[in-house]
Amino acid sequence: MRIAMPLVDGKVYGHFGHCHEFAFVDVDPESRQVIKIEKLPDPSAPPGALPAWIAEQGATVVITGGMGPRAIGLLQENNITVVTGAPVGDPEKTALDYINGTLAASENVCDH
Repeated sequence: MRIAMPLVDGKVYGHFGHCHEFAFVDVDPESRQVIKIEKLPDPSAPPGALPAWIAEQGATVVITGGMGPRAIGLLQENNITVVTGAPVGDPEKTALDYINGTLAASENVCDH
């Protein structure tokens, strides 16, 4: 499983479209361990292109604090599960919390 998360200053960020880089965390759901973390700069894609870029990177899940409905729909069209309401935090811990079912996600913090 590959989980994508927007980052600012190395932490999971609250707004999907306004980040500096993305963490792509490869996890083994059976052993519940992180295999690899890759950080890539935000590709500065035109509006609507970021979901396709994330799909090209092999992500199957996106975790973020907030995301607009258009981005959610585009990610879902690419068969990517979207988790919003994630707290600011370490991407490795966030990924582990997700696969362990303990991610303390709240409401989507994006309203556009």
